[in-house]
Amino acid sequence: VQLVESGGGSVQAGGSLRLSCAASGFTYSSYCMGWFRQAPGKEREGVAGIDIDGNTDYVDSVKGRFTISRDNAKNTLNLQMNNLKPEDSGMYYCAAHPHNNACSLRAIDFPYWGQWTQFTVS
Repeated sequence: VQLVESGGGSVQAGGSLRLSCAASGFTYSSYCMGWFRQAPGKEREGVAGIDIDGNTDYVDSVKGRFTISRDNAKNTLNLQMNNLKPEDSGMYYCAAHPHNNACSLRAIDFPYWGQWTQFTVS
């Protein structure tokens, strides 16, 4: 299993950024996917998740600003982030877990992780 994130950088508050994750080595369409973030000194938290049917879930702090999407034909996962705030800054991880009965947004449920991509909102 390989997950490779891209799209980090620097952006001003109120701006937009798009993160992407390229997945390989597993049956992507059968996996729940998620984006997680970790700020310095804080625990890793689930930001957005998407199930095999395209249903989405978001942490309250990003609802209305972030949109997660997946392309099962291209094995890619995206996170469109608008109206970014400084508190959105950090390392962002793409993660996957097999869909059994339901998808989760708890880090402990995800066995597969990308390296991370990072961005700063100033």
